[in-house]
Amino acid sequence: MQGVFRLLQLLAMVTWAGGLIFFAFVLAPTAFHTLPTIHLAGEIVGAALKVFDIVALACGAVFLIVTALMFGKAPMRTRGRYEMEFLLAGVMLLGTAYIHWNVIPRMDADMAQAGGDTSKVEATNPAKLHFDKLHALSERVEGFVMLLSFGVLFLMSREQLALEE
Repeated sequence: MQGVFRLLQLLAMVTWAGGLIFFAFVLAPTAFHTLPTIHLAGEIVGAALKVFDIVALACGAVFLIVTALMFGKAPMRTRGRYEMEFLLAGVMLLGTAYIHWNVIPRMDADMAQAGGDTSKVEATNPAKLHFDKLHALSERVEGFVMLLSFGVLFLMSREQLALEE
């Protein structure tokens, strides 16, 4: 059963981390460099982020549940690693939830207040300024979540080495 749990744990974290990498380094740059308008690229990236956040939240829930189950059967010498993985993934989950249920809805409200396209309003428009501030916050939080995912994957790789010893 531990093998199935390990597979689910790896699948959840690799899907989450890989999605973040794909989103940040492939989807967003490609959309903003190939689509005819910033607004259209933003619409596609924003819609994709909303869907990806649901995937990430599901992956986070699976990861936390499976890690908690694995912790219960783990020898004392490896429990610290599970605790750290659980803590990092929990912070990742909180960051993703914050973006999904707090930041994105406020960005959508700013977009609506700016007439649906923040790129067509004056740079001093309060809705555009707030949107830009939230966008920067979203990028920082998502970057932090990605960094934490690398930490979890590193711990998981060390765990495998510990099992071979």
